[in-house]
Amino acid sequence: MAFLEVQNAGKTFTARDGSLYEALKNVNLQIQQGEFVSIIGHSGCGKSTLLNLIAGLGLVTAGRVVVDGVAVSGPGPDRMVAFQNHSLLPWLTVRQNIALAVKAVHKQLDETARGRIVEEHLEMVNLRAAADKKPGQISGGMRQRVGIARALATRPKVLLLDEPFGALDALTRGRLQEQLLKIWEAHRLTVVMVTHDVEEALLLSDRIVMMSNGPAANVAEVMSVELPRPRTRMEVINNPHYYRQRNELLYFLNKAKKAAQGGPAKARPAATERCDLERTALAVGFVPLSDCAPLVIAQEKGFFARHGLQVTLSREPSWKAILEGLVEERLDAAQIVAPMAFAGMLGGAGVPLVASLDLTRNGNAVTLHRRYWDQGVRDREGFARLIKAGGEERRPVLGVVHRSSMHNLLLRDWLAGVGIDPERDVDLVVIPPPQMVANLQAGNIDGYCTGEPWNARAVHEGLGFVPATSLDLWSGHLEKVLGVREAWAAAHPKTHLALVGALIEACRYAADPAHREEVIRLVCAKQYVNADPAYAAMGLSGTYDRGFGAPERLEDFNRFDGWSANPTERLWILTQLARWGMVAFPTRWRTAVERVWRDEPAREACAQLGLAVPPEPVYRPLTLPGGDILDPDDPTGFIERFAIRQSDRTLNAV
Repeated sequence: MAFLEVQNAGKTFTARDGSLYEALKNVNLQIQQGEFVSIIGHSGCGKSTLLNLIAGLGLVTAGRVVVDGVAVSGPGPDRMVAFQNHSLLPWLTVRQNIALAVKAVHKQLDETARGRIVEEHLEMVNLRAAADKKPGQISGGMRQRVGIARALATRPKVLLLDEPFGALDALTRGRLQEQLLKIWEAHRLTVVMVTHDVEEALLLSDRIVMMSNGPAANVAEVMSVELPRPRTRMEVINNPHYYRQRNELLYFLNKAKKAAQGGPAKARPAATERCDLERTALAVGFVPLSDCAPLVIAQEKGFFARHGLQVTLSREPSWKAILEGLVEERLDAAQIVAPMAFAGMLGGAGVPLVASLDLTRNGNAVTLHRRYWDQGVRDREGFARLIKAGGEERRPVLGVVHRSSMHNLLLRDWLAGVGIDPERDVDLVVIPPPQMVANLQAGNIDGYCTGEPWNARAVHEGLGFVPATSLDLWSGHLEKVLGVREAWAAAHPKTHLALVGALIEACRYAADPAHREEVIRLVCAKQYVNADPAYAAMGLSGTYDRGFGAPERLEDFNRFDGWSANPTERLWILTQLARWGMVAFPTRWRTAVERVWRDEPAREACAQLGLAVPPEPVYRPLTLPGGDILDPDDPTGFIERFAIRQSDRTLNAV
């Protein structure tokens, strides 16, 4: 017999009008002692109801729940719950809140013994410094730690977690997840957790239970997590099983969501007006960064619906996941980093991609660890002097968000501009944007180049400072574009045009200064970037804090003003990919650029919207920061002028 068993359990509720609602039916689940199990499913599938039945906060109307051989007939100290809202008594201190639970459960112990348990669990969740503060005096993440410590201090047989980190921002949530992992590995409690976050479930769990839709929900599938323990976040996301299992979970949830909505045919009313579209229900991917604003605005302000589209925005953990989502056809479209558009044709993606709209410009920054500030570094020249003087015990490790990203190309160019060879003098590693700050704090990296709010977060936490933003690297540089598979664009020309039109309207809305506060509020929402507006506002508001002592005005930190005035900047991306040996420069580079970048949808969409139509692309010499000029008539000569480059491989036929 398993340590915890749910045997043919059912739960029926009686409404005020006397009608019956069967929430759960024939639920069967076996959990071994010391196992960590997560429960996921579409909203309304009975996840929390099942957790309450295990806790004894509700009783089954059919079947039974058994813990350690004893049928559950009510709540008990052997099963403790940590809720999303932590439920602390506001008039008691942190220590007193934990002590109250310990006293209620461990009545047989004297006061000294109970005090030791309280102090042990304060230490366990790293809250000793805040022990005498009341809940209103500490952060949301700290309050959640108190709730977990209080539950653990009762020494339960089963710890039940009901979306314990759901209300927290991404960075705080990540820290608490890792702390929970350490506690679980040290004590091997039996844990059952309800969550909406598949990444969280994969990081923490031994098995993941997928619930069918209600009413009469039951266990649809159970997945065993194929990731070795002990786990760290970086090891997990680099494991080849992670993205496969993550995609399986997302597929299950998306299928359940469509079933709950009645399937794709039940589109929003506005979407049914465009019966000429090849497809109306789309999955569009984004990475949680402040400059995902055009997608958020198109969704929240109804631009997608106005153009006949029912869009599901899929928040992805990394640019690697975005690219895989497009290649595997899990995503119809995505906001992608601009150089990624070339990945399909020139290597790396596996299928050709099309960039059909320039969505954002600027938006990036270079953050360095605060210890460099203490050593006198204020800019790249100071950083170069420190490296060349041998002031570091090891080569600095700097994070970039993806190999084929503007972040990687701009950071490399910024370093090389002062004689730092990015291949020999530093180590560049790929880290998803939401994990940059945690890795900086842990000492895994010494700096990074990414978008907001992750630079602002490092400055706010006192972990780093910003020696350069996009306005220093290359003011007005191309950043994110709309990406789709080439075959998808060919098969869905009307849908593609509608998608481009909706995003053009969204970009215009986001670019209007009158909408700044609304844009910040929408972007920071839980389902999108899930960040404190104090961080996300750094770039979007026009005010920016580099960590130099006082904020400054950077009106153009984020730009949403659309297409390129000079397509030679697309050629610059190709030259830099070739400069660093990532691709061979194509001899027919114009053909390559024009195959990847499609200006026709934007031109046609603008005409339909009554907007000024972008001019036909004409390649002109491009003046770059520092005075370099890229002449489109001699791109290989431009590459060969660089004193620091990785490869002499410059020519290749397309």
